[in-house]
Parts: sequence; C-alpha cells; structure tokens
Amino acid sequence: MLSKLFIGTAMAASLMSGAALAQSSTVNGAAGGAVTGAIVGGPVGAAVGGVTGAIIGTAIDPPPQKVVTYVREAPTPEARVVVKEKIVVGQPLPQTVVVTPVPDNPKYAYAVVNDERVIVEPSSRKVIQVLN
Repeated sequence: MLSKLFIGTAMAASLMSGAALAQSSTVNGAAGGAVTGAIVGGPVGAAVGGVTGAIIGTAIDPPPQKVVTYVREAPTPEARVVVKEKIVVGQPLPQTVVVTPVPDNPKYAYAVVNDERVIVEPSSRKVIQVLN
C-alpha cells in the first residue's frame, strides 16, 4: 500500500514539474521529467517522469519556419503593449493583449508584448514561442 502511494505521489509530482520544465520540445520534456522524477521517486520516478515529460513536451512544438519568419518581419504596432506579467511559453497572454492572426495559417497568431514578439495559439492565447 505504501509503495503504491509513493509511486502515485511521484507520478503526480512528475506531471506537474514536467509541465513546467518541458517548454519547447520533446527532448527537453523527457529530460526535465526524468530528472525531476528521479529526484522525487528514484528510478521508477525517473522512468515515469521521462515519459510524462516527453508527452507534455510534444504539446508545445515550435511553429513552422514560415510562421516564425512572418512574425519576425511583421510591422511593429504603433501602440506599445506592456504587461507586468512575465511572458512564459505554455502560459496564456493576458486578455488585455490583442493578438493578430498569421495570414495563411490560422493555427497561429502573434503579438508584440514588452518589446518581444510572441507566437500564440489563438484559441487558448497560449504562448508557443518568444522570438528574440
């Protein structure tokens, strides 16, 4: 009974920490989940965390290069948008930020926030990538 509780706790911790660490790719997700799982649950936690992190990491794959190029070259809006919150991959933009759809690719939109160009998923407003 105690071992099941320990494994369940390790899995839950791996899920939460894997989501925080796996921001850009499957590799980062697997590595982050495995490290966190190992810390929390030893070898079993590492295995569960690695798999969980890989799954979460695939949910935020980078957009196609064509979309990145479009967003980099799009004119900067005249009105400067500043928010207090840190812009984080995987988190939604505040509702006050206006997002602009990417032509020819309705899966993506973008905004310029705190002088950073960000690519977002329009329906959830979730940040997919921050461009430097």
